[in-house]
Amino acid sequence: MIQVGEKVPSVNVGVVQQGETQTLPLSELCAGKKVVLFALPGAFTPTCSARHLPGYVGSIADFSAKGVDLIACLSVNDSFVMKAWADDQKATEIAMLADGGAELTLALGLEMDSGSFGGMRSRRYAMIIEDGVVTDLALEAPKEFEVSSAEAMLAKLG
Repeated sequence: MIQVGEKVPSVNVGVVQQGETQTLPLSELCAGKKVVLFALPGAFTPTCSARHLPGYVGSIADFSAKGVDLIACLSVNDSFVMKAWADDQKATEIAMLADGGAELTLALGLEMDSGSFGGMRSRRYAMIIEDGVVTDLALEAPKEFEVSSAEAMLAKLG
């Protein structure tokens, strides 16, 4: 599992942002920026759609005021699903990271097998990344939603 002080991997991920989709390595997306990346088990799922993503959508200005250049949401879904979810949630200012084959999630060591829910998924977490280096990692216990919320990450940013 990735640790505080380590660089994020140079694994390609689909990036859906402001209606456009491109493929970039995570390391390139984070280069020279302060990034808050949060990950969740799946787009359009109850906690993810009702609380996790909306918390970040509603806090974009607060994160910006604390020096955050980019907020990114990662899920093991394809870019079409992530774009549809961004549209549904009005998350146009958040970079939606589509990790369809779980390559990035596996490289981070933050995967979970959800069984019949959907197979290989991401664990729920949030991290602060500064110029490609993880400076904080907030990993949720299974089936919990506390430490990776927008509010919890804003508190860590001071």
